[in-house]
Amino acid sequence: MEVIAAARMLDLPDWAIGAGFVRNLVWDHLHGRTDATPLNDIDVLFFDPDDLSRVSEDRLQTRLSGTMPDQPWSVRNQARMHVGNGDAPYRNTLHAMSCWLETATAIGVRQSAKGQLDLLAPFGTADLFALRVAPTEAGVRKRQAYLSRVRSKGWLDMWPRLELVITDDAAASPRR
Repeated sequence: MEVIAAARMLDLPDWAIGAGFVRNLVWDHLHGRTDATPLNDIDVLFFDPDDLSRVSEDRLQTRLSGTMPDQPWSVRNQARMHVGNGDAPYRNTLHAMSCWLETATAIGVRQSAKGQLDLLAPFGTADLFALRVAPTEAGVRKRQAYLSRVRSKGWLDMWPRLELVITDDAAASPRR
């Protein structure tokens, strides 16, 4: 909750903390772990089409590091991320998340000024709670990137009960 509160204090438009921050917590719990798996980064997402500069992201990341220096912050404006991902422009943070490669990672949380937690999950939470790593439509289209990402992250070693869903090139239908 301290991490979420720190991100909320930036007062970013259409923001959330996504990906491993939520996913790892759920997978650790479902694997019966009491100690959290260390995070590679804490993905703070926001959507601001009026300021696409990387410099602004760096400034925000520095502010968070000043607040909580022991955390691996990563702040990214989703209004510019489509370029590097080879996608059409995103409309908002939820739309950007729907273009991520796997369903269980496309999840985020944010807190309103009144303290209410909101969940962003363009594909729902079923795969996350079923310990299923499945490709999104983008993951099907970018099959090699999806497979490479799963391998490089080492998720199947860290959470051995995970089920990996792989699509066939020709049919683009999942097989387990």
